[in-house]
Amino acid sequence: MMRMMIEVVLKAGLLVSGLMLAGCERPPIESVQTGYRGTGMQQIYNPRTLAEQAGLNAIPAIDAPARVRPGGPTAGDVYQNVKVLNGLSLAEFGRTMNAMTNWVSPVQSCLYCHIEGNFADDSKYTKVVARRMIQMTQHLNSEWKSHVGATGVTCYTCHRGNPLPQPVWFRQPPDTRHPVLGDLAGQNTPARSVGLSSLPNDPFSHYLLSEKDAATIRVAGDTALRTDNNKSTKQAEFTYGLMMHMSNSLGVNCTYCHNTRAFASWEESRPQRATAWYGIRMVRDLNSQYLEPLSATFPELPTGRLGPLHDAAKVNCGTCHKGAFKPLNGAAMAQHYPALLGAVSP
Repeated sequence: MMRMMIEVVLKAGLLVSGLMLAGCERPPIESVQTGYRGTGMQQIYNPRTLAEQAGLNAIPAIDAPARVRPGGPTAGDVYQNVKVLNGLSLAEFGRTMNAMTNWVSPVQSCLYCHIEGNFADDSKYTKVVARRMIQMTQHLNSEWKSHVGATGVTCYTCHRGNPLPQPVWFRQPPDTRHPVLGDLAGQNTPARSVGLSSLPNDPFSHYLLSEKDAATIRVAGDTALRTDNNKSTKQAEFTYGLMMHMSNSLGVNCTYCHNTRAFASWEESRPQRATAWYGIRMVRDLNSQYLEPLSATFPELPTGRLGPLHDAAKVNCGTCHKGAFKPLNGAAMAQHYPALLGAVSP
């Protein structure tokens, strides 16, 4: 009798354990080998996460090409105060403006930037910013092919139908605590853009804005012995925070760029590491030359455009990628809108 009771208890325990393990079982995972066997170079994808991102990375409808009459008037000939796209034909100018409205302000329509009845007026700050953003997009597509290649970007790459792209970032106020208490450096403050609360939540001010701190991004030494490498643990955490941001933004593992056998070795890295190297410098260029200077243009209103230090919203890797290793899964939208490539006519 006792033996039977023991067997019943054991079977019940095994059943409960089995149910608990079944409940904790991870969802189906797909892996793709991207490097040599034995180096752990695999990309891990969760089908459920990819399904959730599918709608976010779907491209909008592409407007039909404009019918351009050779020798016809340009936008600058007909409209007043057209300063950037003035060389476009009337048809292509209207097509581009319509596309930008759908990409950036589909709810607010044209009046998000323009004043009804006086489209030439520049009194709305949104119009001044939009003009500068067109110039930034042209600059990005023409001068940073080392990162965007022939795919290019459009306003939709970042905005996705929202006036203010997400995510963006701002410079953070310095720690005002007494020096004896140390410097938190933004640690233990969860930030989705970095992903780990133990890391500094703002590596961007160091590496994606100023050239001054750019050289400190490399914290690993070149030799096995301690020589002239005086990088601190805090600097290593800032660098690691940026790497985690890039990994989360692209939805990839570290091995998307690096070889686990020798993380620092360029010779053994994947080609994607060079693309990322240019991407860091591209984002730094956009933030310092185009976005940060707009700080004085935005009004002192709770619009989400200014941070705690009254600086303009700036971009990082997640602003374009949004979880995909290529924005919009590599869809080449820019080729359909020559004005954003810097071209005058289609």
